[in-house]
Amino acid sequence: MNNSTAAHKDIAPDFTYPQPKDEITIGDIGDKSLLLNFDGGNISSDAGSLLLREVEVQIGLIKSMAGVIPDSRDARYVRHTLTDLLMQRVAQIACGYEDADDCDDLRNDPVFKILAGRYPEIGDALSSQPTMCRFENSISRTTLYRLAIVFVDAFVASYADPPPVIVLDFDDTEDRVHGNQQLNLFNGYYGNHCFMPLHVYEGLSGKLITTILKPGKRSDGKQMLSIVKRLVDSLHAEWPETLIIFRGDSHFAFPAVMNYIEAAENAMYVTGLTGNSRLKKKAEDIIGRAVGIYKKHGKKVVLFHSFYYQAGSWDKPRRVIVKAEVTDSGKNIRFIVTDMAEAKASVLYKRIYCARGEDELFIKDHKLYLKSDRTSCHKFAANQFRLFLHSAAYVFIHTLKTEILGGTTFANATFETIRLRLLKVGARVRELKTRVKIELPSSFPLKNIVIRSFQVFGLLRSPG
Repeated sequence: MNNSTAAHKDIAPDFTYPQPKDEITIGDIGDKSLLLNFDGGNISSDAGSLLLREVEVQIGLIKSMAGVIPDSRDARYVRHTLTDLLMQRVAQIACGYEDADDCDDLRNDPVFKILAGRYPEIGDALSSQPTMCRFENSISRTTLYRLAIVFVDAFVASYADPPPVIVLDFDDTEDRVHGNQQLNLFNGYYGNHCFMPLHVYEGLSGKLITTILKPGKRSDGKQMLSIVKRLVDSLHAEWPETLIIFRGDSHFAFPAVMNYIEAAENAMYVTGLTGNSRLKKKAEDIIGRAVGIYKKHGKKVVLFHSFYYQAGSWDKPRRVIVKAEVTDSGKNIRFIVTDMAEAKASVLYKRIYCARGEDELFIKDHKLYLKSDRTSCHKFAANQFRLFLHSAAYVFIHTLKTEILGGTTFANATFETIRLRLLKVGARVRELKTRVKIELPSSFPLKNIVIRSFQVFGLLRSPG
């Protein structure tokens, strides 16, 4: 041990690191010091989330969710209603605070208090993290089923008239887990322990229909038939004349599901189909033709063809579309199966099946931007409830984007762009005797869009 090390050892026991202070010096500007503190007063970083309050007034999703959740608490000691808890959590998720731990820091935020129907200054504080955690873990399987119905009902209510056609886009996604959550399973395809939440959107509009948390493996035909049947039957009960198209990739091509849809009125399907030697044999001619054209011209070639094929697990032949693509990288052969007998093969593949790629963008908004993979509770039911909370945030922002921001620069924006530019706006909140003033920055560049949005909401509030 050298002398410097010995000296360090001598002073180390008495050394204390400087503790964080409410005010720190962050440099100089000219001959003046720059001081930073957190004494700004009643200021919120999320004033734009007041737009979400207006969305709730219009669609009543939080009210409907609260209406199906039993409340066994002693009313004498209740400080946070179910509506308060739901609105607080969903609004905070929409603004990028996906963890319940954030409730502790945000429980006195003036704008979030307004969203929960409380005065920004004299109103009681919102829920803390322990209260929110108890709430999330109190939801039963029966209540989860009722909440799933709420989302379907909200989807139906989003249409003024029955739509002529809707597309049910089914897809699941990996939700990796790192703890001891119930029903997390090792998935060989992804190589880790995960859940596999099922997302169902309306493919033409991006509206969320439901999200179902599943253990970390693909569903089998019996499980998927149960989900599809309940959903299609429920939607047809409201819209008997609406054509419902079931769409998914190859692992949704279950014979039981196809049989059900073929027997149902006003229902069709188109799904991917995993290639095999028999399918490739039937597609030999079109593949050979594509290869020949490519060799002759040296340019990318894409040809389509349809034929009837019966897999070993099917009770009858079904129409299969093959896409034969040849490029510098080689052959790319894809198959889909459908009961749409009249549609042209190329149109069916390119305009109907390939449009399901939009579903990945919807999942991206839900999973990446709204952090819906924060399923870190131990109980599976609590994690399903969390998924529903994130789904509610999706419905809020999607409704804002499509119904209010259409025609603006945000009409095709991602949820992240809407959050960062429109929801996360700093504002001072002042509670006066007869008014509450929310004062946004004078230099805010999107003030015209904010004013226009609230004016539209004002018109929607007006009777008649």
